[in-house]
Amino acid sequence: MTRRIGIDLGGTKIEAVVVDVDDAGALSIASRRRIPTSADEGYEAIVARLAGLVREAVREAGLDLATAPIGCGMPGNFTRRTALVKNSNTVCLNGRPLRADLERALGRAVAFDNDANCFALAETRLGAARAWQGGLVFGVIMGTGVGGGIVHRGEVWSGAQGIAGEWGHHAVFEGRRACYCGHTGCLERWASGPAVEGDYAERSGQRLPLAEIAARRASDAHAAAAIENLIEAFGRGLANLIDVLDPSAVVLGGGLSNLALLYDEGRARVAKYVFNDELLTPIVPPALGDSAGVLGAALLEPHACLSGVVE
Repeated sequence: MTRRIGIDLGGTKIEAVVVDVDDAGALSIASRRRIPTSADEGYEAIVARLAGLVREAVREAGLDLATAPIGCGMPGNFTRRTALVKNSNTVCLNGRPLRADLERALGRAVAFDNDANCFALAETRLGAARAWQGGLVFGVIMGTGVGGGIVHRGEVWSGAQGIAGEWGHHAVFEGRRACYCGHTGCLERWASGPAVEGDYAERSGQRLPLAEIAARRASDAHAAAAIENLIEAFGRGLANLIDVLDPSAVVLGGGLSNLALLYDEGRARVAKYVFNDELLTPIVPPALGDSAGVLGAALLEPHACLSGVVE
């Protein structure tokens, strides 16, 4: 057995797990803990909370902080040139040396990768996409934001710039809805939870949670319009991705993966736009629930792509 620590830095929570991994790669959770991210308190507070949670997890697991394998999943990634955070929807992280600051606080190296990559890695090795782990799996995150990760033959492919899988920031509608990334029409501005809830609020004058909007679509024209925009964006966006990658399977994750309509109406819309006369790609729900990201972080190796700087 090897005991490892996984950390998932999210927009609203930070989660830590201690896992045991046997020689066959099977993984079991020994303990887990969640605390609020408290992003409104700023960058330095996040670093302090991360470091404190790591120390606590290591202590409870009876491990040595200097040698315990520790992996961390995060929103966004690092620039290859300067190792500063970029593309994070937890915007106070952007432009900051998170890896260096956390490693300084802990006095040791930490393996980092994008949270969607961690999700895709866990679902490929341990979850819904195990049957396709010899091929190429695309893991989709549709929640507070929209992201994705690519796993090829069981290993994360981050790309030359660390942006592989960032399908949330390609345009699906021309010149509509400005995104925090500085562009317009991004998939994330149509297919994330806040985007659908905001669309409904603009139309109806009231704010409802996503699940209720979906449930009301048969009797509420505003809900029907907001969900139609979601399905259209999903169909266009995922068809584009399948045209480029032709993955062995797609695994959906995040809060929107609980919407059954994505697996029938959404799939039909993907089939409408994909560059083929049929859609053979499996589009499957996650098997690991909200544990996937933190379990994927625990699987990261010290040489994980985002842990270094390319000159």
